[in-house]
Amino acid sequence: MNPWLLTDDGFAPAHEGLREALTTLGNGYFATRGAVPEAQADGVHYPGTYVAGCYDRLVSQVAGRRVDNEDLVNVPNWLPLTFRATGGDWFAPGHAEILTSRHTLDMRRGVLTRLLRIRDPQERITRLEQCRLVSMDDPHVAAMTMTVVPENWSGTLEIRSALDGRVTNRGVARYHGLADRHLMPIRAYASGGVIELLTRTVTSRVEIALAARTTLAGGRHHIGAEGEVREDVQEGWVSEEWAVEVAAGEEVVVEKVVALYTSRDRAIAESGAAARTAVVRADGFQSLLRRHTRAWDRLWQRAHVTAEDTEVQQILNLYVFHLLQTASPHVAELDTGLPARGLHGEAYRGHVFWDDLFVFPFLAPRFPDITQALLRYRWRRLPEARWAARAAGRTGAMFPWQSGSDGREETPRLHFNPRSGRWLPDHSHLQRHVGLAVAHNVWQHYRATKDIGFLAGFGGQLLVEIARFFASLATCEEGRYVIRGVMGPDEYHDGYPGRDEPGLDNNAYTNVMTAWLMRRVLDMIGLVGDEGVSRQEIDLFTGMARRVRVDFHDGVISQFEGYQALEELDWAAYRKKYGDIRRLDRILEAEGDTPNRYKASKQADVLMLFHLLGREGLDEILTGLGYRWNAAMAARTVDYYLARTCHGSTLSAVVHAGVLARLRPGASEPFLVEALNNDVKDLQGGTTAEGIHLGAMAGVAVLFEAP
Repeated sequence: MNPWLLTDDGFAPAHEGLREALTTLGNGYFATRGAVPEAQADGVHYPGTYVAGCYDRLVSQVAGRRVDNEDLVNVPNWLPLTFRATGGDWFAPGHAEILTSRHTLDMRRGVLTRLLRIRDPQERITRLEQCRLVSMDDPHVAAMTMTVVPENWSGTLEIRSALDGRVTNRGVARYHGLADRHLMPIRAYASGGVIELLTRTVTSRVEIALAARTTLAGGRHHIGAEGEVREDVQEGWVSEEWAVEVAAGEEVVVEKVVALYTSRDRAIAESGAAARTAVVRADGFQSLLRRHTRAWDRLWQRAHVTAEDTEVQQILNLYVFHLLQTASPHVAELDTGLPARGLHGEAYRGHVFWDDLFVFPFLAPRFPDITQALLRYRWRRLPEARWAARAAGRTGAMFPWQSGSDGREETPRLHFNPRSGRWLPDHSHLQRHVGLAVAHNVWQHYRATKDIGFLAGFGGQLLVEIARFFASLATCEEGRYVIRGVMGPDEYHDGYPGRDEPGLDNNAYTNVMTAWLMRRVLDMIGLVGDEGVSRQEIDLFTGMARRVRVDFHDGVISQFEGYQALEELDWAAYRKKYGDIRRLDRILEAEGDTPNRYKASKQADVLMLFHLLGREGLDEILTGLGYRWNAAMAARTVDYYLARTCHGSTLSAVVHAGVLARLRPGASEPFLVEALNNDVKDLQGGTTAEGIHLGAMAGVAVLFEAP
């Protein structure tokens, strides 16, 4: 096994979405799924391309309600490239018998190759070799070659190369009830050997321009003069077609170079002109490949993580590869956050959650320019976060659980349970701890860079504004600061049985991390001074660092106030009845029940404290808050929640593997194995096809770093 190559032989329709996601190529500016170039979205294939930060908002009617959703837009497809033999159909999925099919992702070079032999209904056998890249050297350029060899026939070979702007956002079946047509065709044009397509998003009015230059080499005789290339221009579509006379065994090489710009780009006059100019000036494929490979070489020198086992090494390479394709050095020039599912699909609508909490430990020491850019994405949306806090009757900055273009709360108020077929209220916007994740990222970046100027500047501003929000969220009751009406990372609990209002009181993760935040703000003030922070605020921060409430029961940390009163779930019975119970929330809802009644967690919540702070750090916080806490209680707490977590999130296995590796080496292996296989084997049952799990991938890489 070559740990740098991910190879997929044959064609399995049920597996195609996963293969496409895992063979996505990108450069931080845009990414394209590994769909075959002759395919359109058809329920098996999904040729999605996504530009970082390119969102659009549409209104839908769902369950009798008017809802608006902002989506990461599936932009025009640059891939279309196909052929046909004399009198035959254009090669497309299902139009020929596949004799051989192999896709190989070369992670070291960032190249996807495909070998294909097909037999058409006239018994003609044709061999194809394709190779593509999305340039890590020039973030606006992609390229593809296709070598066509007629093995047992001679005659006319026709080639068609196109740009397709008729695509929609249909990559996630659960969202099919929502409006999905985000692109308006503006212009399609073909001239001088270049085809061009200009589209505009419906409400955000971002222009997306593509230009492609396709050339042919080989064949004995080109039919017609060069100027007689057939062009087809339709609304949202433009193509060129060539006809070549070939003999059996002869090669025809097709080369397609594409440039992509949007109206959000810097240093351009107009996106269409920029794309056209770039593709005219671009070198040929081999030259582009050399520069692209050198760019990847430079990245791997800084980012390679090693393992002794070859199979594990392959997975680590794959996960770091996808992380770097989403958060590449090109991100430093963009205004974009880190989509939880990468630029690999449409799950979570391309929104930014808290997953960069798992990415920063990997990126900050290696690529501080990238982590600084990701923090600037949050800082630029500070006015919106301040407004959200004021609208909620708070002060400071309340960052949204789901963020997109302008930083408003993008969490849907309804979510769909495919098991029951019902749309249900979604209260996950109450996960206020996302602000604590931003603060933790600020501190991670500072620790990696020791940049006092960053703390004195926008980094410190983020810390203070988040601290102000949590200070305003808390109330002092019986000498302790309490926080009510929130959700923790465990998304299965969003309220109390019998209580009308959603939200939980004194979630341990939220409260302990709030105490941690107050300590860091005070540290920051000690380093850079207290300009802009009042004496009253410093006193409040100091008090909260010492007197935040944390609940305990049976010698363990309570996930939230009242947790001990919940019922125990009959885990054995549910596993026997359903097998895979990772999505226990959907199972219980379909039964007319709710996880709010049970001591059952989707993912690590209390154990996240061990993951972020370590046992010593948690000891320091809890004893600093005046609680009795010792190693035996820590061990008991870990065991307690290990038995009550169903790992409905890919992040859960990462956290459990890391916590156990530090507390109980040897016990972590099952979780490490699950964390490694989560995406590459799609353990969550179809979710990776909708987009990779970026936080989990980064978390796995961190697990293999030296302590």
